[in-house]
Amino acid sequence: MFLDQLLITDSGSVVRDIKFRKGVNLIIDETDRRVKTDSGNNVGKTTVLRLIDFCLGGKGTQIYEDAEFKGKTNSEVESYLTEHNILITLTLVADLDAANSRKVEIKRNFLKRSEKILEVNGEPVAATDLDGHLKWLIFGSSVKKPTFRQIISKNIRYDKGRLQNTLRVLHPITTASEYEALYLYWLGIELDVADQKQRLIQQRKIEENLQSKLRRGTTLSKITQSLMVIEQEIADLEESRNSFNINENYEAQLAALTSAKQAINRLSTKIARLELRADLIEESASQLDGERAELDVDRLRDIYDEAGILLPNLQRSFEEVVDFHNEMVREKRRFITQEIPTIESQLESLRFELMAARNTEKNLAEELNTSDTVEDFRVLVGKLNETYEAKGALENQKEMWETSIETLNNINVSIQKIENNLESMDELIQERVAEFNKFFSVLSNQLYGEKYVLAADKGEKAYELSISSVVGNPGTGKKLGETAAFDIAYIQFADELGIECLHFVLQDQIENIHDNQITSILSDIVENNNCQYVLPVLRDKLPDDLDTDAFEILSLSQSDKLFRI
Repeated sequence: MFLDQLLITDSGSVVRDIKFRKGVNLIIDETDRRVKTDSGNNVGKTTVLRLIDFCLGGKGTQIYEDAEFKGKTNSEVESYLTEHNILITLTLVADLDAANSRKVEIKRNFLKRSEKILEVNGEPVAATDLDGHLKWLIFGSSVKKPTFRQIISKNIRYDKGRLQNTLRVLHPITTASEYEALYLYWLGIELDVADQKQRLIQQRKIEENLQSKLRRGTTLSKITQSLMVIEQEIADLEESRNSFNINENYEAQLAALTSAKQAINRLSTKIARLELRADLIEESASQLDGERAELDVDRLRDIYDEAGILLPNLQRSFEEVVDFHNEMVREKRRFITQEIPTIESQLESLRFELMAARNTEKNLAEELNTSDTVEDFRVLVGKLNETYEAKGALENQKEMWETSIETLNNINVSIQKIENNLESMDELIQERVAEFNKFFSVLSNQLYGEKYVLAADKGEKAYELSISSVVGNPGTGKKLGETAAFDIAYIQFADELGIECLHFVLQDQIENIHDNQITSILSDIVENNNCQYVLPVLRDKLPDDLDTDAFEILSLSQSDKLFRI
């Protein structure tokens, strides 16, 4: 899919109508650096990239909120977007050169609730469904992982993390298994196992916690040995009971009483198991609640700023990491506690049955107490019942142990099957990487005289991608050049293999690349490939020999800002 049009309207009136072309698309800031009071930082050139990102599922707050200091906003822009009911319309097309090409039109505004507009091809879409809806429309994929936002992350590079990292384009605390699913998808290998693998890992943690709690009381071996002793004791008591000569009616009543006690024991153990299960889930949920980062950000700001001095390449604000972490914790807590309503319903039913069984036991016990029998027999029966109850408790513990061990074994087998399936695909993975390197090495060599190489290796937890042949630690400009070569090479690779992809890249800060490479990227590489490169840049930062007018799609300045406010 290509970018066709970005339309900004103010209550129906057109504010900006930006048409995109194949090849280089420059959003030029005309600010004259010789005028010391003009900065060129607030005319809205990068905001164009953010608006495209917003239509593709990004957050509306990114348009007016400070990227580093959460809560700090451009109040003028924020008010304008809401009070004027600004509507953003993004149109994508499958082929810019075909008049009847398939289109995807996305409309979004910045209002909430009943006034919110979110439409795809004229049909309203819930915000929670947008990711999956766009993934199906654009990529024809319905698997849960990777998400649409993850897939297109390398196409939208205006924040520090994606500008400085060619491959690690997701949130800093993204798991290895999620990256694995994304990397394999990029290589045209779609496996619906990432979400399944994560759920299995979470379930394994619950079972390990259960076994840890069971182990505090006893072990499976001790339970097994204790059961053998109790079963022998029951056999001896039963033999003694059979030696008593008692009337038939009493025996029937006693059998009914024993049956009632067994029912009580059975129901009690079931209730105990469910209560323990609920307690473990609540304990896991409480542990997750404890993992939520509820910190005084203001008190830690000085420490974080000091860390920024020592580590200038910090990619995310402290608050952003905290917010993402808390969201992940809430999602895990929701998954863990979803079983609680079912357990509570079962407990209610079992407790009702237990109450009925106890009433039956009470009535039978009262009847037996009025019977004429020897006291020794009553004592014997009492001892026998106590021993049966002890056996039932041990059997319950043993069953919980055995069930947990079996469940954990099944989980580990399932995880291993996923791992084995991936390992069996190693040859295909290496073939796809080799195919990609045919394009990547040529483009990188064209830019820097160095043939960069992508590699795929099986790490401890998942497949990982890496780029080599970069001598030393590349500077910001050279890293941006590497990223440009990777992104364009990927479009070439996807077209060669028939993989659905976005044929555009949004990239900021191109002025950090040397003039030689800027000219090479824009005039030679991009223009000669089936792609679009959308770049916000100050005019006087571009090389003098570049035909700027041919690439310009939008001109902004201090007197003519994006929203014209």
